[in-house]
Amino acid sequence: MGRVTSTVELGMPPVGGQVLLADPRGYCAGVDRAVITVEKALDLYGAPVYVRKQIVHNKHVVQNLAARGAIFVEELDEVPEGATVVFSAHGVSPMVHDQAAERSLKTIDATCPLVTKVHHEAKRFAKDGYRILLIGHAGHEEVEGTAGEAPEHITLVEHPDDVDGLEFPEGTRLSWLSQTTLSVDETMETVRRLREKFPQLEDPPSDDICYATQNRQVAVKEIAQDADLVIVVGSANSSNSVRLVEVALEAGAKASYRIDDISEIDDAWLEGVSTVGVTSGASVPDDLVQDVLGYLAERGIGDARAVRTADESLIFALPPELRRDMKKQAAAQS
Repeated sequence: MGRVTSTVELGMPPVGGQVLLADPRGYCAGVDRAVITVEKALDLYGAPVYVRKQIVHNKHVVQNLAARGAIFVEELDEVPEGATVVFSAHGVSPMVHDQAAERSLKTIDATCPLVTKVHHEAKRFAKDGYRILLIGHAGHEEVEGTAGEAPEHITLVEHPDDVDGLEFPEGTRLSWLSQTTLSVDETMETVRRLREKFPQLEDPPSDDICYATQNRQVAVKEIAQDADLVIVVGSANSSNSVRLVEVALEAGAKASYRIDDISEIDDAWLEGVSTVGVTSGASVPDDLVQDVLGYLAERGIGDARAVRTADESLIFALPPELRRDMKKQAAAQS
């Protein structure tokens, strides 16, 4: 954060342009936990440690962990029998746990606890005989994991317009759940339309969209309304990063682009721009954001002001199976 000052506190006008830096941005508690899980597993068991899917949706994080000895696979049949495998932050279905047991794999489950909460809600609603309307994107790992908890009870709803085509027998008990990384506004519009069509619709016990996703969307709304351009750092397969671009445009940004890193910035974006908003998705290390600030500073847009809309202090404990083995190792070395 060394490049960030407060123009409000210092009373200094921007020289050549101003950067509004969203806060919160970047790593959330679930991502931090997942990345540390792989790092600790490599330290504890040695390379290779296998990871099913990307541990989080950021190509730089994946590349860095691969350089340390993590091997990323799509499915468990790529993992040698008896090896150690980490499940990603997005969660997996019970079928994947069964496959791991069949192959005698040592599993470490790095599923974000907020995703696990949605899994528990799916199981509870299914047990009580509900048809579950799962709001999310087809093919996303999180959706596949949640749907796998109660496949015969779940109907996927991808967009608000999908509601018009839904029909259920009279008396069907309905509830809704959502992927944790969606646009808050679009999800609430989908729920509104669902409730309008199905008055009996029941809510989950708490909001499924994670605190970090919501906080980052609120923050980008705050900077977007005053920005000529909003740059979102995040990978293309990161749902919450893609949503930040959409939210920025909806909130009034004149333009917004998602980049993996500064190599993807087009200088043409900066023509006629005096205020640039910068943020990052929940799986993005902050050094990539600092690179963007340096890039902008070199082009005369160097006065950066953090715009804080929330404080985040949540920390999740590492997976219990990993903590148990770390404790055993510590005891053996003492």
